[in-house]
Amino acid sequence: MWLSDFTLVLPDRVQPGGSLRVENGRIAEIRDHAVPEGVQGQGRTLFPGFIDMHGDMIEQELEPRVRVDFPMSVAMTSLDARLAAAGVTTAYAAVSFSRGARDGERRSYDHTSNVIRKLHAERAYHRVDHRIHARFDITFDNAVGVLEELLDEGRVDLVSLMDHTPGQGQYRNLEIHIRNKAAYHGVSETEARQMVTTAIAERARPQEVLLANMKEVARLCQSHGVPLASHDDDTADKANLMADLGAVISEFPVTVEAAEVAVQRGMMTAMGAPNAMRGQSYSGNLSAREAHGLGLLNILAADYHPGAILAAVRALAQTDPEGLAGATRLASAHPAEALGLNDRGALRLGKAADLFVVDDHDRVVLTLRGGQMVHSDGTITLAERVMQPA
Repeated sequence: MWLSDFTLVLPDRVQPGGSLRVENGRIAEIRDHAVPEGVQGQGRTLFPGFIDMHGDMIEQELEPRVRVDFPMSVAMTSLDARLAAAGVTTAYAAVSFSRGARDGERRSYDHTSNVIRKLHAERAYHRVDHRIHARFDITFDNAVGVLEELLDEGRVDLVSLMDHTPGQGQYRNLEIHIRNKAAYHGVSETEARQMVTTAIAERARPQEVLLANMKEVARLCQSHGVPLASHDDDTADKANLMADLGAVISEFPVTVEAAEVAVQRGMMTAMGAPNAMRGQSYSGNLSAREAHGLGLLNILAADYHPGAILAAVRALAQTDPEGLAGATRLASAHPAEALGLNDRGALRLGKAADLFVVDDHDRVVLTLRGGQMVHSDGTITLAERVMQPA
């Protein structure tokens, strides 16, 4: 099947009026001009499918209101459609092993391990290639054994180490954290301050215990061949420690200092697309646009909204040294490289035909995964036709 007369976002350039042939689910040929047969794009832009290495959306789909549980089949079907409609063809569902006042049982190790097993069992039936990103809170000791079981079962594809204790990492600015918590829970700042104080006390652990948890998770990942990521690195020391443990990705570094060390140590940095789209972090931390301008941003992740990825790519393309091609790699080729997905991530010969098309308003009108349509608004059909000569 030929896709003809599209603006192709190739790894190194944008090719107007190009064509791409799909055969057996792979990209079999690319030309820099239109061909007379096939699906006619009329100049619409064709991107490689986005690879989202961190999306928190499944937890919200499973519990859209506090203590309102939805079945996995309903949650996954909804999220699957959202992702495909955002141009995401590979998605790592981020599910967390942690317990806090906000999350209750939703992130307990029993609940999370059950969610992971259900996700793994259902992922073959959906449009997008769904994978599992297990977020391990280093203060949650009991989850180590459960994580080992899941790794032994082959149900986890990525692990990240996080510590959401207020006063460091993502929540290092306590005053902003308290204001955000008050707004989220609809309580006074005095009440929110008490909640934060309680959380700090409940999560306190000796440093040797935290380090032992981190080392054990790193050992498990290495022995199972699963990539390890850090989360919310806020100092050079923390970034160096994570590199020493074998982390290949530094997720959401919160300071320039930490991002610089991560890059120097060979880690890829990942930041949230909503941050890049908005131009600022809601927590008052490092701006993704600032990191990009300093050459310290490698990967864009949905974080909590897949629709933000394309908008973030467009925003960063304005300042990227390689324009749209360079910004697009942040959501495609770079996460593929970091996660060892050598069969996808670019409009390149032999790669999987994971791709999507947008119209002049940046609305995703068609998404293919492995050459098969997984989303369409009806604008483009896959019925091939021959162009009539003018």
